[in-house]
Amino acid sequence: MNPAFSARLVNGPFGDPGLYIHLRLEGRALLFDLGHNNALPAADLFRVSHVFVSHCHMDHFIGFDHVLRLLLARDKTLYLFGPPGIRACVEGKLRGYTWNLVDNYEFAIEVAEVAPDHVQRTLFPAATGFTPKPLAAEPFTGTLLDEPKFRVRTAHLDHRIHSLGFALEEKTHLNVDTTVLERLHLKGGPWLSELKRALQQREPDETLITACWREKGQEVSQTLSLGELRDTLVKETRGQKIAYVVDTIFTPENAARIATLAQGADLFFCESPFLNEDEDQATRRYHLTARQAGLLGRMARAEKLMVFHFSPRYSGQADRLYREAQETFYGRGEQGNENKEENTRSPSP
Repeated sequence: MNPAFSARLVNGPFGDPGLYIHLRLEGRALLFDLGHNNALPAADLFRVSHVFVSHCHMDHFIGFDHVLRLLLARDKTLYLFGPPGIRACVEGKLRGYTWNLVDNYEFAIEVAEVAPDHVQRTLFPAATGFTPKPLAAEPFTGTLLDEPKFRVRTAHLDHRIHSLGFALEEKTHLNVDTTVLERLHLKGGPWLSELKRALQQREPDETLITACWREKGQEVSQTLSLGELRDTLVKETRGQKIAYVVDTIFTPENAARIATLAQGADLFFCESPFLNEDEDQATRRYHLTARQAGLLGRMARAEKLMVFHFSPRYSGQADRLYREAQETFYGRGEQGNENKEENTRSPSP
């Protein structure tokens, strides 16, 4: 299966939190948290359509200014989701600058403040000097973004403030059977994306799909009905799921919420700032240990656990954190355990 999402941490395991997810079939991206993000190429940040902020501690929000500076002159709206207080934090950032030369700019930021019972949206248009414009509130349902191909869900976690955890879920995954493609004397091309879009939107069987490709320098096309292709050319399988959890304490209530949010995730990105030997310190700081991250991964029945957000006190000791998370996630002494250690390592930035 060719994955629809390509995920990577913005920084290394000791750096500011941030997860960049490329939506491979759509040419755009989602960004989870706004820590220091200068390591991301500008071309990658230009693809970002939605940003999801867990909370506004400095290491999760200091990169807002860099994103703003890059996108300011672009004709787009950036959608930003965050916990209670996020609108005031965004407005405070924007009020720190003078905006007398942006009256013809098309850029805007729409901020959704996610409370446990409702979501309040506010638009900040550049053309008005980012003067806030309140939009209609809506009930909180747990789902922040619902598009034809995927959804983003959230849960409120305890960090002595609300810290949001997130899960990105592909609704279904559509795989083209190349043997059937050959049998129908068709060639691949952009038309396959149109076919998948029609299938995902449950369009009727009578919908016409025009297959176009170039062969021996000539353009070739063939028109077929969606019904002809629905059950032969494209196979539907379970979609991809990625979960992201940072800055929260290990309590029964939090653990239950995290396990539900991340249930069945193909990739579970979970903070693990402390070793289990420093559990008291982790609890005082409302953070997790590597062992607790491993337990949460097991509870969620995740396929892979990616731990990160290590405390600088363990500089040069990252392997200890990876190992502790891995041993708990897979079970100490499990056969073949040694070969699975790499599954808990964070991807390279």
